[in-house]
Amino acid sequence: MQPIQRRILSVLILLAGLAWIFLRADKIGASTAGRIPAPQKGFLAPEFTLATPKGEKITLSELKGKAVLVNIWATWCGPCREEMPTIEKVYREYKDQGLVVLGVNSTYQDNQVGIVPFLEAYNITFPVVLDETGDVARKYDLRSLPSSFFINRDGTINEVVIGGPMSEALLRTRIEEILNSPSN
Repeated sequence: MQPIQRRILSVLILLAGLAWIFLRADKIGASTAGRIPAPQKGFLAPEFTLATPKGEKITLSELKGKAVLVNIWATWCGPCREEMPTIEKVYREYKDQGLVVLGVNSTYQDNQVGIVPFLEAYNITFPVVLDETGDVARKYDLRSLPSSFFINRDGTINEVVIGGPMSEALLRTRIEEILNSPSN
């Protein structure tokens, strides 16, 4: 075989290999269709059950069929404090359309005594639950406070917003997207 023929054959084999890799690659969780829990867009929101300050238990999967905003926050977090009134405002406007805002206080790194006074000071009416062990923080791969997970009606994550404060326009856009998502 001539050197030029070997080069052409090598290039063809290389191109065939690249085409195979490209065609067989898993496209954004297509092999599981996003049906495994992962704290990222397109995947099921990781399950949790937490208690409110009054002891009432809330389980995320029981909210399936509703559009859910999970907002992980702490009382000492400046951006959390800044975005909380905006979250409350849009919650009141959209709750009758099927929106649930679930505030997950990062209690394991917060002062539990200050949580209820904080909620009262900000007139928070949406449910708040306490992550006392950091389990939700681990499941959601918490890197920064606040962190917000916009969850479609079918339980998959539509958008993740790390940090804050979120603007009212961003909140409205993301909330309208999850409100318009199918519930399967």
